Amino acid sequence: MPIQYWAFAVACVVSLLVTPAVILLAKRTGALDKPDARKVHKKPIPRIGGLAIYAGFMAAVIFVAIKFGLDAEMVRETVGLVLSGSLIVALGLIDDYKNLPAKIKLLGQIGAAAVLVAAFDVRIDFVTDPFGDYIYLEWFAVPATMFWLVGLTNTVNLIDGLDGLAAGVSAIASFTIMLIALEQDFILVAVLTAALAGAAVGFLKYNFNPAQIFMGDTGSMFLGFMLAGISVTGAVKSVATIALVVPVFALGLPILDTTFAIVRRLRGGVPIFKPDKGHLHHRLLSVGFTQRQAVLLMYVISALFGLSAIALTAVSSQIAVLILFVVVVAIFYGVKKLGIARPIN
Repeated sequence: MPIQYWAFAVACVVSLLVTPAVILLAKRTGALDKPDARKVHKKPIPRIGGLAIYAGFMAAVIFVAIKFGLDAEMVRETVGLVLSGSLIVALGLIDDYKNLPAKIKLLGQIGAAAVLVAAFDVRIDFVTDPFGDYIYLEWFAVPATMFWLVGLTNTVNLIDGLDGLAAGVSAIASFTIMLIALEQDFILVAVLTAALAGAAVGFLKYNFNPAQIFMGDTGSMFLGFMLAGISVTGAVKSVATIALVVPVFALGLPILDTTFAIVRRLRGGVPIFKPDKGHLHHRLLSVGFTQRQAVLLMYVISALFGLSAIALTAVSSQIAVLILFVVVVAIFYGVKKLGIARPIN
């Protein structure tokens, strides 16, 4: 069985088996997400499910390292990702118990990103556009990489508003990046994204509506950070097709949702970190979708973004421009129809 399938299977099984223990731990230690005016659940739900996702991912990484071995470069990158990702998990766990201020969480995210960039030299020195042209970042490489890591961490965090939404969208994005990595023979990227997808899929058994547990910031920040970090290792190796446009498309749904949340809050004159009920999933619920219907529709949208990302790596420049045009038109139509960018009254 190919190495990436081993990684997926191990992560999925471990996440699935560990989640009930995490539910029990959350209940005994008071890690409960209580209902409020902005949230859609009606009773307290355990919210440190990210520990199960983290356990599944780590188990898969350790299994692959022991069974198949990793070369020196793979070890360096993997250790960097695991260490910085563990810091993110620790930050999320504290937040799930203590509700940290937004500024403190942001500083913690920057610190974890700095570990990966400064201590392990994982950064984006250049990217390529859909036409294959090089864009060298030079002195901007470090801040750009930091912005990418912190930005993606928060995009997945912000989309975690319905049962199974963040886990499913992250799994779809992971599968997308894995398929493109396999096509380009980037084995480490494929293995790590397979492990991340498996951990998210195993957790979905208990997280899909009606959820028995939420992933909390422990899980949503970990998924976002790891997808961002793994993508950077792919962009570092790429000379053409695994440029950052691929993970941008693979994570198109949470990126757009976060972008329009910022626009909406700026237009409304409120702090950009202040939560509201204007996210896409809130809009879908307001027009009559059930939780399951809204989540499944957003899975479909994420899958379409993923297919677009795959297509961009396999077509000519002219077709790539056409795909980008169609996607942009569809986005503007959807934004106007649902009013996602309008301020909340």
